[in-house]
Amino acid sequence: MFSITEVSTPNGIVQFREEQFTGFRCRISPDRSKRHKDHQTFIPPAPEDCPFCRDRIFSVTPPFPDGKRIIRGESVTFPNMFPFGQGHVVTVLTRDHYVEMFSRQQLVDGLLSQAEALRRYDGYPSINWNFLPSAGASLVHPHMQGLCDSRPSRIAGQYLGVSKEYRNSHGRCYWDVVKEEEKASDRYLSGEEIVWAANAVPVGEREIRGYLPITTLDELEPYVDLLARGILDVISLYRKLGTYAFNLAVFFDHPGNDNGFKAFCSIISRINPNPSSTSDSAFMERLHLEPVIMTLPEDIGALYRNGKK
Repeated sequence: MFSITEVSTPNGIVQFREEQFTGFRCRISPDRSKRHKDHQTFIPPAPEDCPFCRDRIFSVTPPFPDGKRIIRGESVTFPNMFPFGQGHVVTVLTRDHYVEMFSRQQLVDGLLSQAEALRRYDGYPSINWNFLPSAGASLVHPHMQGLCDSRPSRIAGQYLGVSKEYRNSHGRCYWDVVKEEEKASDRYLSGEEIVWAANAVPVGEREIRGYLPITTLDELEPYVDLLARGILDVISLYRKLGTYAFNLAVFFDHPGNDNGFKAFCSIISRINPNPSSTSDSAFMERLHLEPVIMTLPEDIGALYRNGKK
């Protein structure tokens, strides 16, 4: 399902890896890890005006058109005030501004709330999470973000196309073959219903994928507890390896489609937060492979011309 081309350099080896059917590529240079150790984690103190803390969340955040927010356990879900999708929702996971480790129930409540909110929109949904500023989170207070657009993001669209082509050409589900290979490899971590493995052609540092036995968001609920447990297992592994920040995305097909696609969860570790590590690269850039831009290119031309006057 993927190829490896290894070359030698004066200071070690470099692997060029490519997925056979999608064409996704990466370069792996193990010796680059010797350049520095991970920074000690720096968690910024809670600001007095955090919009996600309980004393402000219900007055600062917007409700859905029906005038309500989704409340489940500690979680609160509402539309994103600054959306970059047709449907863009936020789920604040915890009452506390920062928690050392999440409980299973906190993640279950967050995932179910995301699913409930995203079902309000017609399109290709995904559940996403930037944790800590060095992973692109604008706020330390833990929160997931749900997206639903009329067309899939680049990585989801590529896998949707490959799923359909592979089934037509080989008469098998692409994702069943991937799971079989991963379970028989050194990359396999755990799981039967949801198979967790280090991705062979990673899109980010220490990428781990969970392959779900479902296709759409409507099928998630029976597996949400298992998914939450797997996510916590990956977070625990990252902590043991010395990293705290991460990005996460769970991708689903559009309801009613029959592409042979299966939902999957992708998680990557990021550099530990430190006083100089705030990042403008988040889940869209790293896991969807689509950058979110704030400035219209046409405005840059006008800004340049005005500056010349």
